[in-house]
Amino acid sequence: MEEKTAIIRDQNDRFRKAMPMPSGVPGRVMMTSGIQALCNDEAEPNKHLPALFEAVRSFEDFSEDKDPYHDHSFGAFDFRGEKVFWKVDYYDADLQFGSEDPSDLTQTCRVLTIMLAQEY
Repeated sequence: MEEKTAIIRDQNDRFRKAMPMPSGVPGRVMMTSGIQALCNDEAEPNKHLPALFEAVRSFEDFSEDKDPYHDHSFGAFDFRGEKVFWKVDYYDADLQFGSEDPSDLTQTCRVLTIMLAQEY
């Protein structure tokens, strides 16, 4: 199981560090309405989105309580005065059900969701 965990961790890191660009790891990035509001500025929509993406891409604080499965599928940090979570879920290629094997890129589509902690 440790070998599969290492594969999943590598895939999660590759996907997260390249987002929102293609990484060779199938997936999508989603944001909650609270995150969208946090990233907007009255004069400039999505003004803070690049900084938010960079915070997720550069996240490295994988402690035991933030990463109990050692697969780098969850992170938490402060952004613009709010606690923000991001998490990776594993779906089948059609995004209908959970993936039977998250280490297999042919049958897994990752969904990385960025949310305010209060929206979790």
